[in-house]
Amino acid sequence: MSRRARAIALTFAWIAALGCAAAGRAGPISADTNPPNTPPAPPVTPAPLAVPAPAPAPAPPGGAPTAPGSRGTGGGQPQPPGTVPPARRQAPATLKPPAHIVPPPPKKEPRPAGLPSDAELERSHAVIGRIIIDNQNIFDLSDPKEQNWIFRLANRLHARTRPQTVLQQLLFHPGDRYSRRLLDESARILRANIYFYDASVRPVAYADGKVDVLVSTKDVWTLNPGLNFGRSGGTNTTGGQLEEENFLGTGTDLLYEHSVNVDRTVNLFQVSNSNIAGSWIGAGLSYSDNSDGRTGEVSVSRPFYSFETRNAWGTDLQTGTRNDFTYDLGNIVNEYREQYHLVRAWAGFSPGLENGWVQRWSFGATLDMHQFSPEPSGGTVLLPEDRKLIYPYVQLDLLEDKYITLIDHNQIKRTEDFYLGTQFHALLGVAARAWGSDRNSLIVSGSAGKGFNVENQTTLLLSTSWSGRLDDGALRNAAIDVNGRYYVNQSERALFFTTFDLIQTHKLDLDNQLLLGGDSGLRGYPLRYQSGTGRVLLTAEERYFTDWYPFRLWRVGGAVFADAGRTWGSAPLSTPSLGLLEDFGFGLRLGNARSGLGAVTHVDIAFPIEHSHGIKTVQFLVSTEQSF
Repeated sequence: MSRRARAIALTFAWIAALGCAAAGRAGPISADTNPPNTPPAPPVTPAPLAVPAPAPAPAPPGGAPTAPGSRGTGGGQPQPPGTVPPARRQAPATLKPPAHIVPPPPKKEPRPAGLPSDAELERSHAVIGRIIIDNQNIFDLSDPKEQNWIFRLANRLHARTRPQTVLQQLLFHPGDRYSRRLLDESARILRANIYFYDASVRPVAYADGKVDVLVSTKDVWTLNPGLNFGRSGGTNTTGGQLEEENFLGTGTDLLYEHSVNVDRTVNLFQVSNSNIAGSWIGAGLSYSDNSDGRTGEVSVSRPFYSFETRNAWGTDLQTGTRNDFTYDLGNIVNEYREQYHLVRAWAGFSPGLENGWVQRWSFGATLDMHQFSPEPSGGTVLLPEDRKLIYPYVQLDLLEDKYITLIDHNQIKRTEDFYLGTQFHALLGVAARAWGSDRNSLIVSGSAGKGFNVENQTTLLLSTSWSGRLDDGALRNAAIDVNGRYYVNQSERALFFTTFDLIQTHKLDLDNQLLLGGDSGLRGYPLRYQSGTGRVLLTAEERYFTDWYPFRLWRVGGAVFADAGRTWGSAPLSTPSLGLLEDFGFGLRLGNARSGLGAVTHVDIAFPIEHSHGIKTVQFLVSTEQSF
């Protein structure tokens, strides 16, 4: 066996052995052979596991669906906030790991003595009495460890979230029938806000048929006047910004940012609020004056914010000009100008939650136009084809109401809401020359997901997604993605994680490039290094969560990892595949316990096993992510 092969084998064997050892203690993961109501398989890009409220707004793929996992420089439209993540389903209860290796669940306050159970309160038709808002500041000054002048000053300078901002996000009101499910869903909605470290909703008293409910929230620091630095794939991103994510405690996000990245210099202004005037109507406005053009977006929507939401609607407008690029071996090999316009409006309805499931139908119309021209400096080798698609569409979403709450999976010492339900999404649009399109096209996209969880010990998430167009009878810009994510709790401080992602495409639009490199999970290699018509990526990580809490500001963790991936197929202007590329490394994780300015800071050192084509022997990466 060659030296290179031995290094690969030893790295993956060591990490996998740790995971398999824990999995052996936990027992195998298996599924029912004929699970009821099982749709086909999950989404285009694996979403984070910590889940916002299950309120996906319709997300048509536009005239050119972005290839999953690709850079997607102009064809597809990003999924809107609230898109349902990869799904999971509870595994058979016969698999019981030893209790001593299961990390403790998130801390829960004891139920007050004499308070009937949730089932008893619901059977007795109890109603909501008082709603008590406990909107806590950043630091707990009653804790001697946090009683100092710096923390007192931070609390004074911070505009604490207003009680009304909390109240307007609850799904229940005084006089409503008591429902434990609505209390739990309200807590998930609150925890999805970046300006809260944690949130809980629980009953605290019962008398005369009325239940008093305590809503507790914990603020984080949301003002960010500072400098930014990131590094991945051998390329730096720098800049500065002034952002307030919770302006005057109202939940309004205000941002001005100046940044320099590998593609352009950006000057961005953005404002958004998800609950205008105490309603469920949200709006956002952004404008960016960049080194290569200008972009703007305006959106207004009332999404499916709850499982019980019956009606939803939305509209958005995006327009802009910019330079787009084709990459090979980390270098720009093609450059061209793009002007794009997107106008979309939709409305949806749902009968609400029935027998643990939600069915949603949405109808809308989209104008998606992209025009391309040569770059004036002469860097254009190939020019993408112009596209103009005007089409109505129909969308179906099926969701199962199933969640679980965990800690120390994707965050450090924070409550994490994992969506455990089966989900299915399908969209069909029809564009025609008679309606102003430049072609007759059938536009499709879909996703499905399913998962397994064994007593909070092991979690397996499986997902798939697909998208594409049938242009005048020919399949174009098509992609299918199959993804798996596997977690094994080994102890209260250690967790094994591995993920697998396989993507196959067919005749992608030139402005949609499927890439593999340092910015897409292969941490030891330059960004945008290899391209092709297909891609596979495997990652294994041993994650470690400590109790170290320096200055009571950051939670500290670490990871040892190995990545392996490759591309295949002939893509325009790309070097033939270099075969399997592998790396290994280690990193520090800093969980921002007091700030909403990024959940986890990554500091990684990665070592590529392949050193040809000018690849550096060591890659140093710094980034702020929403996950471990």
